[in-house]
Amino acid sequence: MVVLGRTGIRSGKNGFGALPIQRVAADAAVRLLRGAYDAGITFFDTARAYSDSERKIGAALSGVRGDIVIATKTASRTAEGFWKDLHTSLDMLKTGYIDIYQFHGPESCPLPGDGSGLYEAMTEAKGQGKIRFIGITSHRRPVAEEAVKSGAYDTLQFPLSYLSDAGEIALTELCRQKDVGFIAMKALAGGLITRADAAYAWIDAFDSVLPIWGIERERELDEFLGFAKDPPAMTEGIKAVIERDRVELAGNFCRGCGYCMPVCPAKIHISLCARMIRLIRRSPSAHWLSDEGRAMMGRIAGCEDCGQCKSHCPYELDTPALLRQNLADYNGILAGEVAPE
Repeated sequence: MVVLGRTGIRSGKNGFGALPIQRVAADAAVRLLRGAYDAGITFFDTARAYSDSERKIGAALSGVRGDIVIATKTASRTAEGFWKDLHTSLDMLKTGYIDIYQFHGPESCPLPGDGSGLYEAMTEAKGQGKIRFIGITSHRRPVAEEAVKSGAYDTLQFPLSYLSDAGEIALTELCRQKDVGFIAMKALAGGLITRADAAYAWIDAFDSVLPIWGIERERELDEFLGFAKDPPAMTEGIKAVIERDRVELAGNFCRGCGYCMPVCPAKIHISLCARMIRLIRRSPSAHWLSDEGRAMMGRIAGCEDCGQCKSHCPYELDTPALLRQNLADYNGILAGEVAPE
């Protein structure tokens, strides 16, 4: 059981990440969400930006609202937009309050008196009883650190997996010291980690961290429910998997956060194309080598080197160079010069 810092919110190690259910038909999404609740999952994380995810949660879980915790997010950068998002979320979720309302990936940390009016809107909403706790999500470590140290935030949502570097992992201890709840996203590193048991075993060692798992299918839900009942042990075999992945994947790799999109004037699907070779080598390659995959990768040749993707990357990757390298390796696979696996 995890306690999210000063909020006192308690949850098992299976938070339900509801981004993927926007890709699921409404009736199937309702069954998945109800199945999760019936099996004991009580923490559900979504966002205004996740198309109809909030609506599906409202349809599935409004009848058990008092038994669950809902965290959602606003990506608005104005107070006016904040209020619009908040009221829309309350309506979609069929609720009178949100347990944790989070600023969604801001480039800088909203703080009292910064001139944006965002934090003041958040505290006003809290005073009105529309939200219980104030949170922030980020892929930018300096923003995350500022938020935690400021004392203005009850929770931080940040990527955490066994591919995280020492500075990113240190955020968990900073949150513990400041009594800020730590919600871990990207525990599977955007799909690059293919052994869920290894990911679960590693993150389970952090007793103050609540991981949210992106769940789209019943078999995925069943897998994580199984882990909760019988947590995977950190065996020598799992340690070997983690070490192998760290060697193969650590460093300048695209996490698939999507902050670089959709700014590309050449219409390159950056978050897929910049990970393409890793995806091919860690999942069935036929889909990625299809005509559709070739057309997608072919757009890289039209890169204008405008620098927009690079300037938006929270990990400061040289995104155009990463795209070009992936295209060269991809063409090498097509030509039979490079093995896909």
